[in-house]
Amino acid sequence: MLSTASLVKKLKSTYPQFNFKQASDYLWSPSEQTVYYLDSPDEYGYLLHELSHGLLGHTDYYYDIELIAMERAAWDKALIISQSYGLTIGDNLIESTLDSYRDWLHSRSTCPKCGATGHQTHKNIYACPACNQNWRVNEARLCALRRYKL
Repeated sequence: MLSTASLVKKLKSTYPQFNFKQASDYLWSPSEQTVYYLDSPDEYGYLLHELSHGLLGHTDYYYDIELIAMERAAWDKALIISQSYGLTIGDNLIESTLDSYRDWLHSRSTCPKCGATGHQTHKNIYACPACNQNWRVNEARLCALRRYKL
């Protein structure tokens, strides 16, 4: 098994355009061109996933569904990178991570008035086709979801 330190050393050599910094969570920072990672040998999939965001040029999104597409693309890229290092990323890890984003999207798109599934009309704004309610949502990727009727 490749240690995180060994993998990071190889990644720094292969991808010198990016910084790699040990942190308390996995994160891609486009403004810093930095991949933040945990020193956890069992979780290299997350490290490769965050690197993939950088390689794919992911910076921001307007519609929430775009975030899910970016997450899927980053996992697909991470699978390709993992093969270069003789590593395997389990389907369960990928699908459970994507499920968390799917759940996030479902919660955001649920009408606070009638419970139907709405559609996003603008950044952080949804509309319900069943009852015509509009609502604003907070970012809620790292905090509790809030929906505010408009």
